[in-house]
Amino acid sequence: MTTPADQTVPVVRRLVDRVAVVTGGGSGIGLATARRLASEGARVVIGAPDPATGPAAADEVGGLFVPVDVTSPEQVGALFRAAVDTYGGLDIAFNNAGISPPDDDSILTTGLDAWRRVQEVNLTSVFLCCQAAIPHMQARGRGSIINTASFVARMGAATSQISYTASKGGVLAMSRELGVQFARERIRVNALCPGPVDTPLLRELFASDPERAARRMVHIPMGRFADPTEIAAAVAFLASDDSSFITASEFLVDGGISGAYVTPL
Repeated sequence: MTTPADQTVPVVRRLVDRVAVVTGGGSGIGLATARRLASEGARVVIGAPDPATGPAAADEVGGLFVPVDVTSPEQVGALFRAAVDTYGGLDIAFNNAGISPPDDDSILTTGLDAWRRVQEVNLTSVFLCCQAAIPHMQARGRGSIINTASFVARMGAATSQISYTASKGGVLAMSRELGVQFARERIRVNALCPGPVDTPLLRELFASDPERAARRMVHIPMGRFADPTEIAAAVAFLASDDSSFITASEFLVDGGISGAYVTPL
């Protein structure tokens, strides 16, 4: 089966001179997206907590690294101000930071501390990033916000990660509301809903439970997890003027999972 690694990514330059902030940009989907946005001409600011992977990623894309705890209003505000102070404005916010720890499981076994930690990183951080980004976009007279939700926000799963699922449902609803509220100010807000993606986060989650991974794989019509570059391509589309009439949407990139009743043999 052909995968993105076997294909040549077309050269497109839709984002020349646009300024983009990417949270969680040190690895996985965030890193792949930082690379894609930079390749299309954007100036990229990477917000991440890791003092090792974050600067390396920023150096690779010729951008700026800002250390950030995405649950801190002060640090999130400083991240977006750094983008504006360095590059003169803000056009794109990819609010992508998230966690999926092993102690977030069934509602019958997940403790309150685990619930709250996932909600803070996955949902509250998106609230804070949108709150910080929108005034800068209002000053610019335009903007595109892409919030990472998930296909699990639309579907139920017997292999539950209860707080993760709930947090992504919150991201989906919040993105829809913001997309409507700011549409006439030319600020678009969309929720990106990936299916399972081959990232360190997913590999870590499934490493201790191969059976859980196998149970999920069987439901993907394409028969594989997504490559991060496929998700990055979707972000670049939503960030660009090619998606100028798309807002308040749930943008599914899930390999057909949410449309499947019976998968192919």
